[in-house]
Amino acid sequence: MTVQLTHFSAALVFALFASIVFGITHRESVRDMVRYGLCCFVMFLGGVLVAGWAMWLVRR
Repeated sequence: MTVQLTHFSAALVFALFASIVFGITHRESVRDMVRYGLCCFVMFLGGVLVAGWAMWLVRR
């Protein structure tokens, strides 16, 4: 069995794990860790969407 990821799902998995690491390593309390991790996750996905739209515009 192999897992085949699209570019978006690979970016989503990367954003998830990177956000977990950032939340754990950059904040002290559990509440702050979760909030910062969620903020990083949203920013990662927002960056992926903005970059995707920018590449689409450049290609046209």
